[in-house]
Amino acid sequence: MAHAFYYRQDTVFNATTYLAFLEQLARRYRRQGAILIQDNASYHKHGDVWAWFSSNRHWLEVHQLPPYSPDLNPTERLWQHTRKNGTHNGFFSGLDALLATLMRVFGEMQSHPQLIRSYLVPFC
Repeated sequence: MAHAFYYRQDTVFNATTYLAFLEQLARRYRRQGAILIQDNASYHKHGDVWAWFSSNRHWLEVHQLPPYSPDLNPTERLWQHTRKNGTHNGFFSGLDALLATLMRVFGEMQSHPQLIRSYLVPFC
C-alpha cells in the first residue's frame, strides 16, 4: 500500500530546507524504499540535492515531472482537496488559525486515506 508523507516547513523552501525534508524521508523510508515524484522547483534541481539523490539511489527512486504539468502532479489534487475542505471561502484571523486548519486537513488525509483515494486513483 502506498503511503503519503508530508513535512511542515516554517520557512521558505530552498535547497537547504529540501535536503532537511529528504533526510526526514530517509529516516522514515530508507529500509523499505520509496519513490519520489517531484515538480520542477529550482531547489529540486540544485547540485547538492542531486548529489544527495546519487548517494541514496539504493533506496530512493526519483522521477521528475515534465515542465508545467499540474494534471500529472498528484500534489495539485491534494491541494484541491485542501482548499475544498479547509480554506475555500474561509476567514483566518491570523497565521495560527490558517496553520491549524491546514494541519487538520493534512492530518485527516494522513489518518483517513480513503478521503483522498479518488483524487489519486489515476496515479496508481
